[in-house]
Amino acid sequence: MLIASTSEVYGDPLVHPQNEEYWGNVNPIGPRGVYDEAKRFQEAMTMAYHTYHGLETRIVRIFNTYGPRMRLDDGRALPAFMSQALKGEDITVFGDGSQTRSFCFVSDLIEGIYRLLLSDYHLPVNIGNPHEISLNDFAQEIQKLIVGNSKIVYMPLPKDDPKQRQPDITKAKEILNWQPQVERKEGLKITLEYFKTQLGI
Repeated sequence: MLIASTSEVYGDPLVHPQNEEYWGNVNPIGPRGVYDEAKRFQEAMTMAYHTYHGLETRIVRIFNTYGPRMRLDDGRALPAFMSQALKGEDITVFGDGSQTRSFCFVSDLIEGIYRLLLSDYHLPVNIGNPHEISLNDFAQEIQKLIVGNSKIVYMPLPKDDPKQRQPDITKAKEILNWQPQVERKEGLKITLEYFKTQLGI
């Protein structure tokens, strides 16, 4: 049984980058708490079934992933920035833009999950791209990629929004012989063509 977990189990991390041994910093009653705690509980139940019932399990902790077929309106930075720029709207950055994210192209994620399934490793494994970028710099990348009149505007940072997000992929490298292959510049170009098609541009 494969469980698609998430980097959100780390909450707003106090350890950087985040490795699988880090228990996280989650506010269980905050606005993000339901999703974060549901994923943590999912992992706990999966480990219980593995330990007490001998069920073959795999747990992948997925970090920010992007690429063709992603929803344009899912609220995350990449689809929001790209959609806004393509529509000629201002690019909305929450907070001061110093918070960081790491973006993994979908084909790299799929390869990581495939290798995890072929392994006999039952503990959580981070799958993500460790190349970290601030949302300010990322918004500027989108501006350069999609030349237009979009300006960067700033809105209040939502409560409990993670300030940093970067996977430690040491386990994935050692156990799965995996690391991401697609550079962000290349992945963004591919994703942009998909977004243009979806928006009829």
